[in-house]
Amino acid sequence: MHDFTVVVVEDAYPSSVAITVDTLRAARRLAPRFRLPEPTWRICSVGGGPVELQGGMTVQTVPLPRRTTGDDSVWIVPGLGTDTPDAVRERLSRPDVLEVATGLSRHAAHGGTVAASCSAVFLLARAGLLVGRQVTTTWWLAALLAADEPGCRVDADRMVCADGNLVTAGAALAQTDLMMHLLRGRYGNELVDAVARSLLIDARQAQAPYVVPEMLANGDELVARIVATVEARLPEPPSIAGLAAEFALSERTMARHVVRATGRSPSALVQGVKVRRARALLESSRLTVEQVAAAVGYADATALRRAMQRNLGASPSRYRVN
Repeated sequence: MHDFTVVVVEDAYPSSVAITVDTLRAARRLAPRFRLPEPTWRICSVGGGPVELQGGMTVQTVPLPRRTTGDDSVWIVPGLGTDTPDAVRERLSRPDVLEVATGLSRHAAHGGTVAASCSAVFLLARAGLLVGRQVTTTWWLAALLAADEPGCRVDADRMVCADGNLVTAGAALAQTDLMMHLLRGRYGNELVDAVARSLLIDARQAQAPYVVPEMLANGDELVARIVATVEARLPEPPSIAGLAAEFALSERTMARHVVRATGRSPSALVQGVKVRRARALLESSRLTVEQVAAAVGYADATALRRAMQRNLGASPSRYRVN
C-alpha cells in the first residue's frame, strides 16, 4: 500500500509535479530521525509509462488503478498548467483528463482523500467533488470556478483549504503548501518542520499578498479599463459612482460585471490597486510611510497600515526598503 498517489496528466505544470515528489523525498529522508515510517508513493497516469509535461520534461508513471476499494492513499493532482478560462475548459475536455476525473470521483466515493492545487481544482469540479464544499484555487481563476461550480464556496484568499476528504490549494507553487498540509496530517508537526527547514519553505496562510489586480481581469476589457483608470488617477481615483458614470453604466450593472469577472466588488478592486501601488513604492523608493499613503490616496499612514493589513496580511514595514 502507498501513502500517496500522485496523479499526473499530460502537459501538467512541471514545477508542481516536481514540488510534490521532492517534498515526499525529503520527508522520506528525514522520517527515520523522528522514528516515523517513511512515506511511500506512486506516480500514476491514465495509461502509465512516460508522461510529457510542459517544457518537454517527462515523468515516468504507472497506470492509474481502476479499482480504489481499500486504497487508503491520498490522491494528489498537481497543477494542470493552464492559466486562462479557455485553456482550462480545453484541458477539461480531453479524454484522458475526463478519465482521471472518473477515478478521482470513485476514490472519493470510497472515502479516499483527494487533493489538488491551482487549475487542477477545476478537475475536482469536473469529478463532481466540490458541491457543498469550501475550496480555494489560483486567485485569478477563482471567479471562474465559482461560476462553473456555484454549489461550492470559493475562498480565493486561502492558500490551503481542507473540507472533509477534500483539500485544495491556490496558485501553482501553492503545491508546496498543500504538500506540507498533507504531510502534517499524516506525520505530525516535527517532521513537517524538519522538511520546511531542509527545503527552506516558509509558512504561508494567504494568497492575498500575491494578487495582481490586472490579472483579476482575465482578459475582461471593462475590468482592465477600470484598473487602468484607477491607477492613472492616483492619488485621487474616481469614486465608484464616478467610475460607473465614466463607462456609461449604472453602479449596479458595473458591480455585477466586476464581481462576475473577478470575484471581488468594485471597491475591493480599487483598494487592491491602491495597496499594490503602495507596496511597489515601499519596495522601490525611500518615501516615508506617510508619503506613500498620500501618494496612493489614503488619509494618513494609519489608514494605509489598516488597508495593507486587510489586503496583504502585513504592515508597510514588511515591504520597506533598507
